[in-house]
Amino acid sequence: MPVTICWSAKGGSGTTVVAAALALAGRAESLLVDLDGELPAVLGLPEPGGQGIADWLASDAAAPAIADLAIAVDRTTSLVPRGTAGVDFASTRWPGLLSWLDAHGHAVIDAGRRPPPNELVPPGVRSLLVTRGCYLALRRAVASAARPHGVVLVAEPGRSLRRRDVEQSIGVPVVATVTLDPAVARAVDAGLLNAYLPRALRRELRGAA
Repeated sequence: MPVTICWSAKGGSGTTVVAAALALAGRAESLLVDLDGELPAVLGLPEPGGQGIADWLASDAAAPAIADLAIAVDRTTSLVPRGTAGVDFASTRWPGLLSWLDAHGHAVIDAGRRPPPNELVPPGVRSLLVTRGCYLALRRAVASAARPHGVVLVAEPGRSLRRRDVEQSIGVPVVATVTLDPAVARAVDAGLLNAYLPRALRRELRGAA
């Protein structure tokens, strides 16, 4: 499945870092699509001042115009920023975006802190819920109409909810467990995630890649 969408039911779950890592860890060319607006900061890039995917969704431009919005992250990864406006999740142009992404190799969409609409998860698109073992986050995910294909669990000390609890609550498998690692926070704070993707994070996300 060349297109993966990452989302969370609660803020602070690590969705943007997971989405970035999935794209950066791939050996093939990857495209990140930022619906939440946080990827430039996480990747240590200058804040884009031009148009982005939100502007394309609000326009009548053809799908190939999306390529003109992309900015380089590293040798194999590009980013389509959110743009100057909020993303219209009720847009009728999602199928055109997904068809274009599907024809251009590996793509990861960061949907941020909201469940993706059904139009963003047709057959062939993989949906990954990124969550901590947090009761409130799981409660919101269960109440959501969105059903992920798998869960990326961010494990942190002191939580009583474990992998089995998450799988039983959501009803889908945990495809990767990511340890809450200070090295990742340091890489993000220093703007070095795109240059220095911690090996532990790369290894832990193999199951979701």
